[in-house]
Amino acid sequence: MRTRRRSQEEADLDITSFMNLMIILVPVLLMSMVFSHITVLDLKLPDLASSAASNDEPQENESLELVIENDEMVINYPAGAPLKRLPKIEDTESGALIYDFDTLSIALQEVKRLLRDQGKDKKDILILSQPDTDYQTIVRAMDTVRSFKTVVAASVVNAELFPAISLGDAPVDEATDRPGGVQ
Repeated sequence: MRTRRRSQEEADLDITSFMNLMIILVPVLLMSMVFSHITVLDLKLPDLASSAASNDEPQENESLELVIENDEMVINYPAGAPLKRLPKIEDTESGALIYDFDTLSIALQEVKRLLRDQGKDKKDILILSQPDTDYQTIVRAMDTVRSFKTVVAASVVNAELFPAISLGDAPVDEATDRPGGVQ
């Protein structure tokens, strides 16, 4: 008895169909992919050294503030002195009370114009909000105070208002122990 060894041949891999699948699948997946766009907004946080120095030396307080309270927004200039109050308005679609960001933009444009007439080129604003203020409200306020849409040479552009934004907590009235001095 003779044992015969069969020689085993290695099978050839046929990857043609796999390559065809990849040639079709990769471009389709790339075309259907959603490319995300992330916008980064630089914020300026209050400096501890500057707040300590401000207690030692009396300085003229010329900061512009937007205070977001529960029932209104208040523009203060100089800080602590109310310049304009913007109460909440009723939404035409839902009937709920919402902040009036359109009027806020118009009021800030007027403040910018008045400051420019006085020879001041102010670019910073301090947004003060309550601890329970909605995140979307703060973001919308930041977008509103940063720029506004205007028409220049038959095209709509973003004009700069106050791009240097600082965030902080709204003041609390000690007499009523409620934010913003609302009684």
